[in-house]
Amino acid sequence: MKQHDAMYIDGSWRPAEGSGTIEVVNPADGQVIATVPAGSAQDVDAAVRAARAALPGWAATPPAERAARLAALRDQLAARAEEIAETVTAELGSPLAFSTMVHAGVPLAVCDSYAGLAGSYSFEEKIGNSTVLHEPVGVVGAITPWNYPLHQVVAKVAPALAAGCTVVLKPAEDTPLVAQLFAECVDAARIPAGVFNLVTGLGPVAGQALAGHEGVDLVSFTGSTAVGKRIGALAGAAVKRVALELGGKSANVILPSADLPKAVAVGVANVMANSGQTCSAWTRMLVHKDRYAEAVELATTAAAKYVPGERVGPLVSAEQRDRVRGYIEQGIAEGARVVAGGPQVPAGPGYYVTPTVFADVTPEMTIAQEEIFGPVLSILKYEDEDDAARIANDTVYGLAGAVWAGDDAEAVAFARRLDTGQVDINGGRFNPLAPFGGYKQSGIGRELGPHGLTEYLQTKSLQF
Repeated sequence: MKQHDAMYIDGSWRPAEGSGTIEVVNPADGQVIATVPAGSAQDVDAAVRAARAALPGWAATPPAERAARLAALRDQLAARAEEIAETVTAELGSPLAFSTMVHAGVPLAVCDSYAGLAGSYSFEEKIGNSTVLHEPVGVVGAITPWNYPLHQVVAKVAPALAAGCTVVLKPAEDTPLVAQLFAECVDAARIPAGVFNLVTGLGPVAGQALAGHEGVDLVSFTGSTAVGKRIGALAGAAVKRVALELGGKSANVILPSADLPKAVAVGVANVMANSGQTCSAWTRMLVHKDRYAEAVELATTAAAKYVPGERVGPLVSAEQRDRVRGYIEQGIAEGARVVAGGPQVPAGPGYYVTPTVFADVTPEMTIAQEEIFGPVLSILKYEDEDDAARIANDTVYGLAGAVWAGDDAEAVAFARRLDTGQVDINGGRFNPLAPFGGYKQSGIGRELGPHGLTEYLQTKSLQF
């Protein structure tokens, strides 16, 4: 077992102010694999002070040099990609192949994109008789989730550094080990002291202290909508900016003209990826009534391929496992029909849930309204396109979704009717430059690409 006893603050590793620790558990077997310090408000204060002291120098650093440091960071992450994948597998439970491709691979693309943007973005523009300056917002408090522990760190830290901001990162307490690897890469990339700082700790202690700290200018948070509301309230009391990427209940709308076997297979795979622990997962599959029975049969067959411990890893914690099983039991109680999986616990150790598919789900059911955050798919039927749009939009969320049709034009026409921040058309590929974020209670602001960079900038106009 590894015992970490330090925070990365002001360019060096220093002991935490308190003596508390957090145990990091491997969800595949329930064994403690490491401990990290449980940071206090005093640790957060030291990190914020370091970030404030470093802000003038980093903000004044030429964008080309900031781009060079981000490129160096990307190279450090690439050099340790295998270690990163193994670490995420150990603390999150993700199958190693998925950790290698997604958890270690996607952050490289995102970091690389911001190295390019830092060097090419127009931080000044002329509008009539004015020069408009886009300047760093200041010190960023970044609070990241456990489900994509490195991607979410890079999606916040890279644009903040590209913009000229300094950062204090508080990673999720369930998956802090890869954040420590990230801090080591920052140090090796020779990013100046104080520009990036890491404080591990519990949300109600370190997270709350960071969100409410008077020295933080912007809080960037990814997590549940309930916690996002609390973060927003803390930030609002000090009139500081927030960027919130919150929950989702995304609809996968399959129109009658679509290639049904492909749409269903990709839809099931989307829900099962990362053990269903993805905020943008297409957890509601909407199928026309005339093709509904066929879709249910296809989904049942596809789900059988996702065997716990093989293609599907455990959930991150016992608490999360029990929460997801509770939703499955509630779905049964409300009249949904289980066609794959169910609430039974797979044999063996670890926090596994049997991948589950529900048929005969109606829009008002709990499993069709609330974010489950596990490998659970609900299949709903619709009468016509108006009905499909109504069902798809009938939640408090609006983060992502998908539309399948016989051609892209038909799918795009329907996608325009969806109240959601991102829609994949006929299985569209991930684009690290496209903005990601939600409508309604799925959040405020955008991540990734140039839109993600602007979240960390404020605007000044000079009139001549």
